[in-house]
Amino acid sequence: MTRTRIKICGITREEDLAAVVAAGADALGFVFYAPSPRHVTPERAAQLVAHAPAFVTRVGLFVNEPVEAVRAVLARVPLELLQFHGDEDAAYCSGFGRPWIKAARMRPGFDLLEYASAFAKAPGVSGLLLDADVEGYGGGGKTFDWTLIPRNLPLPVILSGGLHPGNIAEAVRTVRPWAVDVSSGVEAARGIKDAQKITEFIAGVRIADAGTSL
Repeated sequence: MTRTRIKICGITREEDLAAVVAAGADALGFVFYAPSPRHVTPERAAQLVAHAPAFVTRVGLFVNEPVEAVRAVLARVPLELLQFHGDEDAAYCSGFGRPWIKAARMRPGFDLLEYASAFAKAPGVSGLLLDADVEGYGGGGKTFDWTLIPRNLPLPVILSGGLHPGNIAEAVRTVRPWAVDVSSGVEAARGIKDAQKITEFIAGVRIADAGTSL
């Protein structure tokens, strides 16, 4: 059985982190993008990641940050993976000595193969996160047309954008991504996670992995 990895992004509270870990997610996402309602400061993120157990990956999300700002976060927060959602190029993404993933904003006419080729051979690249092309950067709760994803991408696919407990099994069956990433789809309010939705979301992924029906 293929096991789709699961990242829950936008963690802002200890109780939400505990619920994510208890439900069996593989990764925790912390947003260092100030306009986001899920934004955390380096100090707050350091408090939160202290509760993350071994073998649960701690991911930092950045959008067009100055190099010095990212380094300042890394000096305070023990992140194992970086996630870049802006206009960062491969040289920038590779400059922090950490594995990283790059987001692509999906829309009709967008050449994903060309986009992926610009990052595919860069040091430290670990995957390509596919998100909806919405106003702002992530967390918009909008899906995109999954048929736009070519099958011969040179990087592992992390599917994002409008995923929630009601559509995650279909998404995994259709795309067969390496991983899925969710934020608003498992929330009770912006920045506040819902433990039941997290449990249902992860159950949906596992059902799709097992090839069974809901």
